[in-house]
Amino acid sequence: MSVVAVIGAQWGDEGKGKIVDLLAEPADVVVRFSGGDNAGHTVVNQFGEFKLHLIPSGIFSTKAISVIGNGVVVNPRVLLDEMAALKKQGMATSRLFISDRAHLVMPYHILLDGLEEEARGGKAIGTTRKGIGPAFADKVARLGIRTSDLLDRDVFRERLSAILAHKNSILTKVYNARPLSEDDVYEEYCRYGEILAPHICDTTALLAKAMNDGKDILLEGAQGTLLDPDFGTYPYATSSSPMAGGGCLGAGIGPARLDKVLGVFKAYCTRVGGGPMPTELKDKVGNSIREVAHEYGTTTGRPRRCGWFDAVAARFSTRVNGFTHAVITRLDVLDTRPTLKICTGYELNGEKIDFFPASTTMLEKCQPIYEELPGWQTPISDIRDFSKLPPQSRRYLARLEELVACPISIISVGERREQTIFKKPVW
Repeated sequence: MSVVAVIGAQWGDEGKGKIVDLLAEPADVVVRFSGGDNAGHTVVNQFGEFKLHLIPSGIFSTKAISVIGNGVVVNPRVLLDEMAALKKQGMATSRLFISDRAHLVMPYHILLDGLEEEARGGKAIGTTRKGIGPAFADKVARLGIRTSDLLDRDVFRERLSAILAHKNSILTKVYNARPLSEDDVYEEYCRYGEILAPHICDTTALLAKAMNDGKDILLEGAQGTLLDPDFGTYPYATSSSPMAGGGCLGAGIGPARLDKVLGVFKAYCTRVGGGPMPTELKDKVGNSIREVAHEYGTTTGRPRRCGWFDAVAARFSTRVNGFTHAVITRLDVLDTRPTLKICTGYELNGEKIDFFPASTTMLEKCQPIYEELPGWQTPISDIRDFSKLPPQSRRYLARLEELVACPISIISVGERREQTIFKKPVW
């Protein structure tokens, strides 16, 4: 039995969906443990190309159970649309289960997300406006509504009535917006509850039985470590922990049961939305990387900011997660580059530093210190054996491995499942 967590090691969009899809085939259970439909994983396999937002990327496994954990906030309309789209493409969702402790994204969350972001003006943090932040805020403020509430109409009505009165007061008095109809919201979510009821259960019991039976469990992260509300570039952060510790909490698994933690790093860096990114390239090189890799958000379609690999941030990510394995994705995107750069330190106020600052203001002032390596300038997408990679490519990976301080086990050289090099076994 193994419990393996797949964690985004940068600002998200590292290619975790492909890695989870790849590792899910031999797994018994795949658990999405954080975020909401603000995250997006693109999966390309023998069944086609899929863009998932709530359903775990393990849904394509021939045997695995897919679980949406208690750490996820669920927009039931989005979930049902996603389930319908999968069924239309021939994918079964009968083995999908949702934690009865997962919180719901309600219509007022989506409204408030947009209104709050607009009120920030030039200091907007770049949310997806899908209500995820307000839903997590209500969870902490004990104003949330959970999936289990949908299973009892009387309980749901009582909670909704009290909470919606409060939210309508904010909508009308603070933002001069129209109030929501309690009856409309109640009826809409009751319909969702009827459809989703067979999927809602105590998933902690399901996972406990799986572990006791010696099953292999894969924890699927969303977003990335550098967006964590504690360790990321706060306040330009997400609203739940995408880290290994968050995986245990968001799935309901004790930390002692976690066997391996895979940190997924893109071979360069990208970021969507506001916030500092020391290695961002605002030139033709950055634009070239974006177009070659088609770096546009799965959820929003927004162009991703692109830059060279940031080893300072990567070391920090390794430390706070305790990565046991590193995964390098999108290596093939660098095929045409004559030279490559790796940020090995920062210059701050004329002095060299080798740590990732907590202060966003400080990080914005950091200038990258680069080490330059030769590119390989040859296609690598058809290579499946590490020893057959060009020497320059292996040198680049060896330097990343040294700087990240974690052994590389998997290298992705293309978007398809089979375009993968296994340097060391994971399961």
